[in-house]
Amino acid sequence: MARIVVDIETVGKDFNSLDKEAQDYLLRWAGTEEEIREVKESLSFYPLTGEVVAIGLLNPDTGKGAVFFQTPGDLQLPFEEEGISFQPGTEKEILRKFWDTVKGYDQIVTFNGRSFDCPFILVRSAVHKIRPSRDLMPNRYNGSHIDLLDQLTFFGASRRKFSLDMWCRTFGIKSPKSEGITGYEVKSLFQSGRYVDIARYCVGDLRATAELLSYWENYIRMSFESR
Repeated sequence: MARIVVDIETVGKDFNSLDKEAQDYLLRWAGTEEEIREVKESLSFYPLTGEVVAIGLLNPDTGKGAVFFQTPGDLQLPFEEEGISFQPGTEKEILRKFWDTVKGYDQIVTFNGRSFDCPFILVRSAVHKIRPSRDLMPNRYNGSHIDLLDQLTFFGASRRKFSLDMWCRTFGIKSPKSEGITGYEVKSLFQSGRYVDIARYCVGDLRATAELLSYWENYIRMSFESR
């Protein structure tokens, strides 16, 4: 079975660039300065107030993959590094490349992809009038989309949902956070023109997810299948 790990990086729009009606809507329940700040800092979590700046794809069986990433105003050329092809473009272009690539795989693997990555990709693609090439949100039990957050919480049987970084620490997997970058810093990196750094950070998430997949397959899923 051909399978691919998927991960995205996003940034929120500048709050002041939104029209007054949108600003009022977002702030309707924010009564304190801290709540207002939290609203403004959370815009990258939603496809209506953010955009995709990097989409990573990694074949967990070959270690090869690609990152399609935004480089506004930068003449960055495509390059390859440790089996990963880095390809710049606009949001519309990187979404098209994603759909062209992912249609060739039978199974996608994510961490929290059903709640975040895949809905975000679908909505942002619709904004650009790009039709999906495959179903990213199938029945969660049919196996064509393995969301490791679902699997490691046993589809909600475990109430606490830990981050990818916490799972990596538990199993001794190198976490992308160990490089000193977190998802909260992506916007500042993007504003600083550090587009390649964001793309490399995305690769770290891909590799960590692929290793976590291996732990789940070999030490959790199989133990239940053998009973």
